[in-house]
Amino acid sequence: MPRARFFDVAGHRLECVRIRGAKSAPTLVFLHEGLGSVALWKDFPARVAEATGCPVLVYSRAGYGRSSPAVLPRVPNYMHVEALTVLPALLDRLGIADPVLVGHSDGASIALLHAGSGSRPVRALVALAPHVFVEDMSIASIDEVRRQYETTDLREKLARRHADPDAAFRGWNDVWLAPAFRSWNIEACLPGVRCPLLLIQGSDDEYGSAAQLDAIERQVGGKVARIELADCRHSPHRDQPEATLAAIADFVATT
Repeated sequence: MPRARFFDVAGHRLECVRIRGAKSAPTLVFLHEGLGSVALWKDFPARVAEATGCPVLVYSRAGYGRSSPAVLPRVPNYMHVEALTVLPALLDRLGIADPVLVGHSDGASIALLHAGSGSRPVRALVALAPHVFVEDMSIASIDEVRRQYETTDLREKLARRHADPDAAFRGWNDVWLAPAFRSWNIEACLPGVRCPLLLIQGSDDEYGSAAQLDAIERQVGGKVARIELADCRHSPHRDQPEATLAAIADFVATT
């Protein structure tokens, strides 16, 4: 991907990468998962840009990648803050209007919150393994990741993608495992999502069940396309990249 630039937005210094595309095409804005960053997307955004002809923005939220540190510990509404304060400020700073949001896991939830607010235009939304409420299987898997972080080389792997791997990990893991987070639920935002929506989830997703997609499909106010991929866990763009790329390209071509 192109070299990263840094922009001061909403009290943060955010690592951003922009990929050129057709001037008449909407910008695809990639929103990473709870342990993600610009680097962890690898070449997938560039491949989507090539397949669609659209310009792309990829950025690391505060506390991730090479962006500035986040305020820790996070509070249960941290995704609302990202969706309703930081993301709008970043889009304004970069002059991006009417984007296509492409979010994975936490990033998908942030995209749904942003679109559901109805505060600004969203052309379309791609949600990879989204969460709209907390499931027991999510908590069990996140607790297992904490064990891995403490006993395996996971910390060293994350250090390749984050300037401060401990802060990146604890900022995500601690809030999801906090008792107060068990009641987290963003279904109230779904009727406000009126743009076309593509849902993609792996059939073997260890962090969420198809009940997440059911809830979204049942409650959003726009047209929904839904794909469940076999032999795929929580990251469709890594576990089934060709199928995910093709689905996104086809979806964008029709929006």
